[in-house]
Amino acid sequence: MEDNAIIDLYWARSENAISQTAVKYGGYCYAIAYHILESPEDSEESVNDTYLAAWNTMPPKRPNALSAFLGKITRYISLDRWKRRSASKRGGGQTTLALDELEECVSGGENPEERLARKELLALVNRFLGDLPETERRVFVCRYWYLDSISEIAQRFDFTESKVKTMLHRTRQKLSHQLEKEGMR
Repeated sequence: MEDNAIIDLYWARSENAISQTAVKYGGYCYAIAYHILESPEDSEESVNDTYLAAWNTMPPKRPNALSAFLGKITRYISLDRWKRRSASKRGGGQTTLALDELEECVSGGENPEERLARKELLALVNRFLGDLPETERRVFVCRYWYLDSISEIAQRFDFTESKVKTMLHRTRQKLSHQLEKEGMR
């Protein structure tokens, strides 16, 4: 079923919207959740929460790209679940590694000034990513958006793990330099 037809089902409040979403995007959402949570049970819960969030969001919001809309919801729900789970126990995993790698360049704050700066930071990072060569951008997004492991990225792009690590390191250095240049660091 086409995305617009699925979105129309949400707008019509048809329960078939969720089943059609699950058929078309269930595996995609599960992969995002599993890369973050590394738990089948928690990943399933995140995907189900994604369907509920989509149901509650449409209407009034009509997404332009259903896959990106669902992926973003899944990512935020999964990261939130990971943070709650990790609050009581500090553990390893790809989520911790990827977030630790980026922490040296970008850190979030809690006060209002830092929240405003975060919006500016987001715009700067989006411009930065837009200026990267396609392969660098895709590797960076795989690691820091989808939280893929180094070995998964190496396999996907037919690179060595060393090449992926080097590419990510250099891209983080470029990002750090750009942040300093813009006065964001």
